[in-house]
Amino acid sequence: MTASRPGEPGGRPGERGDLLDPRCPTRQLLNRIGTKWTSMVVKVLAEEAPDELRFAELRRRIPDISQKMLSVTLRSLARDGLVARRVEHTVPPSVHYQLTGLGLSLEVPLSALRVWAETHMQEIDANNRLAEESAPACPDRTGGQSVVTTTTGQVDGHHLQNE
Repeated sequence: MTASRPGEPGGRPGERGDLLDPRCPTRQLLNRIGTKWTSMVVKVLAEEAPDELRFAELRRRIPDISQKMLSVTLRSLARDGLVARRVEHTVPPSVHYQLTGLGLSLEVPLSALRVWAETHMQEIDANNRLAEESAPACPDRTGGQSVVTTTTGQVDGHHLQNE
């Protein structure tokens, strides 16, 4: 399928593009909604739906998220119509967030992804440990050339000295 965008020649509204093309709108959306912070924000807001949460409460419920990252994530979700933002004009202002209907519909696939991750985490961890154990102890300094080490202490015909 060719990459086309609505409004471009050959493109129709709602038409799917080529996910492998960096200009594909679907790819750009997946870049935004595929982050760990988006998944956590959507999860926390979905648990409160249909109620709202204040910014500070969201920050308390999401360990390790910085104020800046939470702000950037919420701004992106609001821009995409996944989160509604309401400001109370008090001193200081009180900002409340809640998922829209569109945002609630995102919780189902994100929840499935989290369940998959939890189900397979031990296997993934084991694979990572195996990869770390089989990795060379030092970086490859051969410029991509293969090095053959023999049991006689020679590398490519050169005798190794113990250091």
